[in-house]
Amino acid sequence: MKRFAFLIATALVSAAPLAPASAQTAPATADFSVAPQYDTTHVYVAQGDFDRFVTSLLVTFGGTATKKGEFQVTPTSSKTMSQLVLTPAGSLSVFGFVTPIPYPFGGERTGYLVADMDKAVDAAVKHGATRLITTFPDPIGRDAVVQWPGGVNMQLYWHTAKPSYPALASVPENRIYLTPDAADNFVRRWAAYAHARIVSDDKAAPGVEIGQPSKTYRRIRLTSGYGSMAVLVSDGQLPWPYGRDMTGYEVPDLAATLAKAATAGVETLVPAHAEQGRTAAIVRFPGGYVAEIHAKTGA
Repeated sequence: MKRFAFLIATALVSAAPLAPASAQTAPATADFSVAPQYDTTHVYVAQGDFDRFVTSLLVTFGGTATKKGEFQVTPTSSKTMSQLVLTPAGSLSVFGFVTPIPYPFGGERTGYLVADMDKAVDAAVKHGATRLITTFPDPIGRDAVVQWPGGVNMQLYWHTAKPSYPALASVPENRIYLTPDAADNFVRRWAAYAHARIVSDDKAAPGVEIGQPSKTYRRIRLTSGYGSMAVLVSDGQLPWPYGRDMTGYEVPDLAATLAKAATAGVETLVPAHAEQGRTAAIVRFPGGYVAEIHAKTGA
């Protein structure tokens, strides 16, 4: 989705062998990212859950929220309640539609601020993305929704007046679950577009991390000007709630954060457990939003 009035919803090359030349990405393009605090997870909730959800985010992570309002944030007729939530662990654009949600909105996981809208969209297409909707104006800028190989939908947005949000205490992790059919193609193309670098590529990570204790999976972590990303590559046979967690939030103290979250009605779905370099849990906020929360361990 997109940022809205005031702040309309805000919105690796892998270690595997390269594909044949005909399948490789287009020539390098410029980096159009701005900063991770302008990259928001898009969350759609029912109207009746909207206020409880925003409150639970602020109780869990701290931060501030813009004034709630009703806006048209799509190029076709629609109306949604919207708020931008800025927390030290990441930014979220929250939508509670009061009309049916027009296509293709509701399927995008993130909104990424770009420095030049036309050039950023053109670069995304050159690197293998498909525009699900062409660039359209909103009251404070312009937006487009694109899809990367593997069905990874993102919104790109640009503001007429340059926004200014506080820097994050920790950068959230965009968590993308893919099968081997799509993973290398997605990673290669996203990395070329985003100027991303590989942080780690574990081809035999413990499957217990994604609810498959008898298996291993491939975990690719990368970083770019758009923030952190984890590509979790498996056979896709994932038990609930794995695969529903679009974003991972880093906090200083996981136990303390989960305790605060519980007071706001946040349910722990996967209890705190050890993973590589972190302790992690998966939670569900009021309204149904599922997220991973973790703290670094230095291991």
